[in-house]
Amino acid sequence: PEAGDYQFDWLERSIETLHSAGLEVILGTPTATPPAWLMRNNPDMLGVDEHGQVREFGSRRHYCFSSEPYRRECERIVTELAKKFGEHPAVTAWQTDNEYGCHSTSVSYSASALAAFQQWCSKQYNGIEALNIAWGNVFWSMEYNTFSEIGVPVGTVTEANPAHRLAFWRFSSEQIKSFNALQVAILREHSPGRDIVHNFMGNFVEFDHFDVADDLDVASWDNYPLGFLTRDGHDPIDQKTYFRTGHPDSSSFHHDLYRACGKGRMWLMEQQPGPVNWAPYNPAPLPGMVRLWGWEAFAHGAEVVSYFRYRQAPFAQEQMHAGLCLPDGREDDAAVEVKVLSEEIKLFADFDTNAQPASVALVFDYAGDQAARIQQPDGQNYDPLVFTQSVYSAVRQLGVSVDIVPTSAELDHYQLIILANCSVSDTNLATKLQTVLTTTNAHVVMFPRTGSKTSECAIPDQLPPGAFQSLIDIKVTRVETLPRTIQMTTDDHCAVVDWRERVEANFQAEDRFEDGWGFHYRRGAVSYINACPDRPSLLKLLAKGLSSASIPHINLGAGLRIAIRGELTMAFNYGPDDVMLSDKVLAHFGYKNNAGFVLGQKTLHVSDISAWKT
Repeated sequence: PEAGDYQFDWLERSIETLHSAGLEVILGTPTATPPAWLMRNNPDMLGVDEHGQVREFGSRRHYCFSSEPYRRECERIVTELAKKFGEHPAVTAWQTDNEYGCHSTSVSYSASALAAFQQWCSKQYNGIEALNIAWGNVFWSMEYNTFSEIGVPVGTVTEANPAHRLAFWRFSSEQIKSFNALQVAILREHSPGRDIVHNFMGNFVEFDHFDVADDLDVASWDNYPLGFLTRDGHDPIDQKTYFRTGHPDSSSFHHDLYRACGKGRMWLMEQQPGPVNWAPYNPAPLPGMVRLWGWEAFAHGAEVVSYFRYRQAPFAQEQMHAGLCLPDGREDDAAVEVKVLSEEIKLFADFDTNAQPASVALVFDYAGDQAARIQQPDGQNYDPLVFTQSVYSAVRQLGVSVDIVPTSAELDHYQLIILANCSVSDTNLATKLQTVLTTTNAHVVMFPRTGSKTSECAIPDQLPPGAFQSLIDIKVTRVETLPRTIQMTTDDHCAVVDWRERVEANFQAEDRFEDGWGFHYRRGAVSYINACPDRPSLLKLLAKGLSSASIPHINLGAGLRIAIRGELTMAFNYGPDDVMLSDKVLAHFGYKNNAGFVLGQKTLHVSDISAWKT
C-alpha cells in the first residue's frame, strides 16, 4: 500500500487455501497495475499516447516500457514475490505481467521512450548519415544532423516517414522483450523449475510475439471468440452466422500461432465462459460452445485451459464480464459445461495424443504484418492479419491441418509452404525455401505483397517480390487497391478484392483478368498469387495448391472443422446448421467402419463435437 510496506498475508492465506484444496497455482506478477503511490513518486513512468495525452492512473497498463525508474520498481516487487512464494509447493508456474500491449500500450511516446529510441537508433546505424540514407531522409528534407534530433513518428503534419515508423515499431517491440526478460531472469533465479508464461491476446500484432516468447517456457493466450468476432469481424455475413459461436477458424488460428510461439507448448490462460464486457456487442455463447472451445483447445495442443473468470466480480470495470459462477457464488451456465468437459477428458487418458507435424506450414512474420500496415496506398480494406487468417481458414475448410511457423523455422518436412504476410524481403528465408525446393518435393505459394518492402520499408531495388525472385522470376510493376464495391474477375471465374498487382514475367500467367493483367503466376513448384481472392476463389486456388503438393483434402463446408491429435480425431460444428458426418468425410479422416465414436455421433448439432480413434 505504501513504499516499503509489504503486506503479503492475504496472498499467503489465498495460496494456502488453494493448496489445501489440492489446487496448483499460477502466480502472476502485478506489474500491469502499478499503485497510486508509485505513480506519485515516479510520475515519469506513465505512458503517453499518440495525441500527447498522459495515460493517467485509474485503470491499468498506465506505464511506459521505457521508464527505467519503473523497471527498477518492477525488479523490486517481482524479486520480493519470488523470494516469498517461489519455493511454495503450490506454485507450479508464473505469469509475467498481463496482456502486454493491451489498450494500445505497446507503444509510448513519452520522454523516456524518445530518449531510449534515440539511443536504439545510434546502436542500429553506423552514424547519422547511415540512418539518413537507410530511411531515405533526403525526401522532403527530413535529414538529421545528430541522433538527438530524431523524434517519435507521431504528430507530423501528414504521414510520417514509413522507415521511421517501422524502426519505432521494432524498437517498441524490443522494449517489451527486454521488460519481460527482466522479470523472467528474477523468477528463474528464485523459483527454479517452474514454467514461466505470458498471456498474449487474440488478433494482436503490435509487437513480435515470437521474439518475446523466446524467453518463456510456454506461450499462453486469452481466447474470447465472441468478443473477437463482434469487435474485429470484417464480414457482416460471418458476424450474423457465427454470432453465438465465434468464427470457426478464429480460435484454432491462435492456438496454432501461439503453439509456435511457445516452441510447441501452448496454454489458454483466459477462456471466455459467457458474455464479456468490452466488445461492441456481447452475446451469450450458444449452449455447448464453452465445452466445444475447451475441446478444440486441447485438440490443437493446449496443455492447460483456464477460465476467466471463476466468479463474476460485482464491482469496477469488469463487473459485466461473466464467470463460471455468478457474483453471489452460484454456478452459471458455463460451470456445468466445464464439469462435463473435465469428466470427458478422463476418457482419453489412454490415447496417444502426441502431435504430428502438419503437411502445410503457414509462415507468419510480425514485422511483415507491420510493414504492410504502415504504407498501403489507400487500401483501407486490406488488413494483412485478416487476409492471413482467411488463407489459414481456407486450408482448414479443406480439411487440412496447418502449422503456423516463424520465418526462422525449419521447413524441409512440409509439403506445402504458404507466405501470406511476409511483406519484408528476407534473403535468409528465400535461401532456405530455395534449398527446400531443391532437396524435397515441397511446393510454395506466395500471396500479394510478399517481399514488397525492404527491412527499412522501401521498395526493393529489384522490385517486389524482392529476394523471393530467386524462387520465381517475376517483377511486380504496379499495384492498385480496390473498394469493396468493386471486384475484378478472371477468365477462370476467380474474383479478387482489395488488392491487385500487375506482374512482369517471361512466361504466361495461369489466368487473366478482363483488362489483360495476368493472374496467378506459376513456375514449377512455386506459385505467386498476385491479388487477394475472395473466399470461393481462395478455396479453389488452395485446393489446386494442395493437389500439386499431393496433400489429400476435402471441402468440409462453412462451419465444420476437423482437428487431429495423435490417434484422436475430433469434429467441431460451428454451424449454422446441424451436420451429418458423411461416410466420405469419415473415411477421409481414418474412421473405420463400425468402429464407433469415442465421443458424440455422426450427426453433430450446432456447438456439438464428435471424436473417434483414427
